[in-house]
Amino acid sequence: MSNPVYYADVVLPLNLVQPFTYLLGASPVAVGQRIIVPFGKQKFYTGIVLRCHQTQPQRYEAKEVVFIYDEPPLISEIQINFWSWIATYYATPLGMVIKGALPSSFLLESQSVVALKPSAETAEDCSPLEQKIILALGEGPLSMKALGKAVERVNPMSGVQKLIQKGILELYQQVDEKYRPKFENHISLAASYLKDLDALHPVFEGLSKAPKQKSILLTYFDLYTPDQPLVSQKLLLQKAGAKSAALNALVDKEIFETHQIQVNRILFSEDVEKQALQALNTAQQNALSAIQQAFEKQNTVLFEGVTASGKTEVYSHLIEQVLQSGKQVLYLVPEISLTTQLVERLRTYFDSSLKVYHSRYSLSERTEIWEQVQQSDPSAQLILGARSAVLLPFRDLGLIVVDEEHEASYKQNDPAPRYQARDAAVVLGQQTQAKILLGSATPSLESFFNAQQGKYGWVQLKERFTGVSLPKIQTIDLKEAHRNGAMQGAFSNELIKAIKTTLEAQKQVILFQNRRGYAPQMTCGSCGYTPQCSQCDVSLTYHKYDHQLRCHYCSFQMQAPHQCFACGMSTWDTKGLGTQQLQAQIQNLFPEVEVARLDWDSTRKKGAFEELFNRFDRQEIQILVGTQMVVKGLNFANVHLVGILNADQLMHYPDFRSHERCFQMLCQVAGRAGRAEEPGQVLLQTYQPEHPLILQVQQYDYSSFILDELHQRKTFEYPPYIRLIQIRLLHQQLDVVQQAAQWYANVLNSYQIATILGPTTPGVARVRNRYIQEILIKFKGVSERNQIKALLPKIQQSFDSIAPFRNTRVQVDVDP
Repeated sequence: MSNPVYYADVVLPLNLVQPFTYLLGASPVAVGQRIIVPFGKQKFYTGIVLRCHQTQPQRYEAKEVVFIYDEPPLISEIQINFWSWIATYYATPLGMVIKGALPSSFLLESQSVVALKPSAETAEDCSPLEQKIILALGEGPLSMKALGKAVERVNPMSGVQKLIQKGILELYQQVDEKYRPKFENHISLAASYLKDLDALHPVFEGLSKAPKQKSILLTYFDLYTPDQPLVSQKLLLQKAGAKSAALNALVDKEIFETHQIQVNRILFSEDVEKQALQALNTAQQNALSAIQQAFEKQNTVLFEGVTASGKTEVYSHLIEQVLQSGKQVLYLVPEISLTTQLVERLRTYFDSSLKVYHSRYSLSERTEIWEQVQQSDPSAQLILGARSAVLLPFRDLGLIVVDEEHEASYKQNDPAPRYQARDAAVVLGQQTQAKILLGSATPSLESFFNAQQGKYGWVQLKERFTGVSLPKIQTIDLKEAHRNGAMQGAFSNELIKAIKTTLEAQKQVILFQNRRGYAPQMTCGSCGYTPQCSQCDVSLTYHKYDHQLRCHYCSFQMQAPHQCFACGMSTWDTKGLGTQQLQAQIQNLFPEVEVARLDWDSTRKKGAFEELFNRFDRQEIQILVGTQMVVKGLNFANVHLVGILNADQLMHYPDFRSHERCFQMLCQVAGRAGRAEEPGQVLLQTYQPEHPLILQVQQYDYSSFILDELHQRKTFEYPPYIRLIQIRLLHQQLDVVQQAAQWYANVLNSYQIATILGPTTPGVARVRNRYIQEILIKFKGVSERNQIKALLPKIQQSFDSIAPFRNTRVQVDVDP
């Protein structure tokens, strides 16, 4: 009887619709294992096993697996099921979900490597480029990228091919590990001395003329314990006040031994003193009890609590209960910037269990956290992270907290998968039987609607922790202020007076303007010319501090010109207001005051936000100018005044969610004021003080706003009453993308399943040299959704078969 032959269905981290079957041989593998497989003519990729079976593929000959990783499997069936749901719901290939979920160190990919053949003889008729290549490879094999850098050519392939034909070079594929564990030197006594410490007496006598070595030995005994004889070399030298030369001498004398120990890269810089959880006040305790009762009936609960009501303390009590049961907890926040303050607070409660996960960490740091979560390491029982943390490999999840659940930052826009982390967290909780708590002072309409319909539990906390009332919001009519000459730059006299009064009272100020840079555009005062991005249909934003013009869509940048490109004059003027200009204006008005800026430009470096946050918290900064980064849950007890420079640009953004996001953002930024014993003050500058939305913000009238907005959404058929799928088509030629979009819309309309809007041209019609057309699909029920998602791959297959459309990129965005 012949031995069985096994095959594996493997998903590759590529934009492929289906998995591929590979030949394993006589030994099966487990679901979730990584294997290296060939794909295409020369490339090798890391794939994930979805299924192991004995059925040979009929349409093609199965290639053999190159290498098998992981015992036990790296990916659990829990993760595969969850990632499969994301792929299905968000109409994304599973390979792209895996690529987004796994750190790239787990997805090894081959690269082309060039080397000199050992027996090759150098040809005499080599060109200068070929001679450079041979010289560069004399040091050893190089990747194509490294070779191009060595010979100063972007693509040296032409020279490489000629040398291969001459038999001088060989080209092969090599797979390199991207992750390197971190090791640190540790010191211990030599084994003979550990067994008999009395044998050290003559050693001490022999070190009488080597005081540094003797100091190291004495310090070692201060740090070591019989159970743990290994001591960090760095700590030992630091405590002894000695150099490594003295330690090396002790190693040479065989008194000490050196050991390399693998250590975690992510360690908090300072120790904290562990504290018990803060006692909850009556309102918080009632909310906690209501949440626990709601969890008995439903997995998901919406927790609506006004700003500064102490929602984080309620979260902490729930987290403690789950951690004590031995289960894992995921705490999601919408922005990386929020993690700094939360880490400081949560470390005092759960320091030994807490890990932080977000994109600012290096690849190796993220890899280590990923492995700790996957192994249910006790040091990674509580994970605090941004949206990508929902993709971590939890084994025993007990609770998911989604803080500021209304935030648009939870939606991934680019690249695929374009998932909504809040919604994905709800599904993950359902699949793992974990409880999900959605927290916000201004819940999203979708979550409010689900709670109203009884799909979610609903708990409210309507008073602030300190008992102080919400800050009073006062509007300033910018039309009147300009008419009366009561403006100084972007500031009304009334706002300037309030800032001065606040500073005199030793309080701090936050100024909110949701636009970074110095000015949205530069314009020539002589001819009206405005510099545009060469790759996008937008004007370049002026950044004054480095005198650059930048595109906020594709990151193109250039030095700001001294003379106009059109007329040659030097009469540049700036239009609009960004945070840099706001900072400069307020610094001129209050030159003796420390002013700082919180936006993406000022915090892009690792650790920059933490430094700025700590300085503001220590009151070294009196005025903080910021974009929406200042809105999201930050807690500063000494902030008394919040100034909103222009609310109108938030209201009139061309999006059906603009009023919802404007209301949420204004209420959230207002909530930064008066979070301690004294009520704060909010001044809101606007050209429309009588606008219904502004009046609702002034009264914190969330109920009236929700009712009005839901009525509008129902009338015009928008979520939460219907669902949306957006199709975006991109191509470098405008006429091609217009024809492609019209073809796509016509095919969708022919099925008559849903309402099709478009194709239309978006506000920014070209990004990164690609013209854009958009199609919006509106539908109501689950059956329509399933039909549409089943149709999209078929339509795409037909679309790809049309020759003029083959280079057109199609993006599917579910729940945009």
